[in-house]
Amino acid sequence: MLEDFIHFVQKENLFQPDQKILVAVSGGIDSVVLSKLFSLAKYKFGIAHVNFSLRGEESLADEVFVKKFAKTLKVPYHTICFDTNAYATQEKISTQMAARILRYQWFEEIRVKEGYDFIATGHHQLDSAETMLINLVRGTGIAGFHGIPIKSGNLIRPLSFASQDAIFDFVVGHKLAWREDSSNESTKYQRNFIRHEIMPKFQELNAHFEQTLAATSSKIKGIEAWMQEELQAFISENSSTDAAGNVTVKIPSLTPKSTVLLTELLLSYHFNSTSIEAILQSDKVGAIFESPSHSLNIDRGQWIISQKSQADYKPIVISEEDEVIQLGNQELHIFIEERTADWKAITDPNVACLDADTLDFPLEIRKAQDGDWFCPLGMNQKKLISDFLTDKKVPLAIKKNTQILLSKGSVAWILGQRIDNRNKVTDKTELVAVFELKSGALKIIE
Repeated sequence: MLEDFIHFVQKENLFQPDQKILVAVSGGIDSVVLSKLFSLAKYKFGIAHVNFSLRGEESLADEVFVKKFAKTLKVPYHTICFDTNAYATQEKISTQMAARILRYQWFEEIRVKEGYDFIATGHHQLDSAETMLINLVRGTGIAGFHGIPIKSGNLIRPLSFASQDAIFDFVVGHKLAWREDSSNESTKYQRNFIRHEIMPKFQELNAHFEQTLAATSSKIKGIEAWMQEELQAFISENSSTDAAGNVTVKIPSLTPKSTVLLTELLLSYHFNSTSIEAILQSDKVGAIFESPSHSLNIDRGQWIISQKSQADYKPIVISEEDEVIQLGNQELHIFIEERTADWKAITDPNVACLDADTLDFPLEIRKAQDGDWFCPLGMNQKKLISDFLTDKKVPLAIKKNTQILLSKGSVAWILGQRIDNRNKVTDKTELVAVFELKSGALKIIE
């Protein structure tokens, strides 16, 4: 399979051997195989993992597994935790759609920040076939009829040549471990329903249905490539992007050709078919339309498309140089002080005094999720944060918004509540890191 992989990369001109690739790894069999192939081929790559906070301790175990896997392969590791359910609820979309938007925007941020040339995902032949059917159900532009493209902008799919059987044989042959996502068996998710209920029916009619869809996809690819050239020419001629990333599109008269091109453009910003139809029919100045990722404002013969911020669903990063961090209507003040002979810890729950040597910057602050645990001050055993807050009789509304301070993924402090025993100041502590919440901080409820 390694030879087939290298040949496919070269044949499709996915990237050059000296380029650096960011490999998206969930911990599942496909992404594990993809990472191992990159390692065996001696390509330059790093691993990115997203914890979507959807499966409690199982999600945390996935994160630990991928981190260890990256260490085994001796490659850079990047990770983030999203409040996916909150984002899906806010944007009124499925959790799968929310996860897709969040992860790809973050992958692109890491790609640019860390100097990677491309982002690689572990999609293979069956994934592409399923995507074609999903797109038919949702409604799609022409791009949806070729399934998952092998290469699209900065995204590449180097496993597109591989069947499920080939991937499994590779795992067995190389004795690789992987994480099985329990949600993959649930048919409440659209892709799983198609995989477990619909695909087998088509395969009864045509035993080679997967390959048939792949052949159809290949035929459509040429048409779609031509259309993308037309779209890029249209964008170049009719749109501009300002320093803040806002895209302004001049609205041409609607002809069959311009309607198709504008539809494809709007699909790229995650507008659905209903919204697109409404946008194309509207000439009301000031009208605003929302997709999960972008806002579109109609303004005198032009559209202004702006990306929404996902900041509320990401962790806040704290560097060693930071002295004040804004947390909504609160401020977190940070300073380091020497531990003197007469030093005494501040007992206010809105102040955390931690042993600075136990912290690894950059630190992160995010909302507590199901499965998060810590060792409460005075205890040497772990306790679920949700159980701790319940025991403290913290009201549900406050509990849902409880934030935690993390050092390398480990909880150091539940803000406004209690620190972790592993980060406490001891007789051996030399430097104390002090974190103080100011303005409207919530007091602990006994």
